[in-house]
Amino acid sequence: MSNKLTAPTELPAGDDLRAVLAYNMRLFRVNRGWSQEELARRCGLDRTYVSAVERKRWNIALSNIEKMALALGVPAYQLLLPPQARLDMAQ
Repeated sequence: MSNKLTAPTELPAGDDLRAVLAYNMRLFRVNRGWSQEELARRCGLDRTYVSAVERKRWNIALSNIEKMALALGVPAYQLLLPPQARLDMAQ
């Protein structure tokens, strides 16, 4: 298994909230140079849970979205915004 951090390459559909969350989590995590294990450690969750959320396998509780957002240093709503909406807000 590779330790190389790679940003997501495929944009999620804006109406697929689990895909948007997974995309944003991975993007913010990789931009900080963190592994899934590091993100999990910083928010007090298991690495397999972080991995499952990033792969859209599990639903996630709002409290865990808050934990991840806090660890990543972003407002929680940023994890749920489709990439295009984030770009539109920046303009």
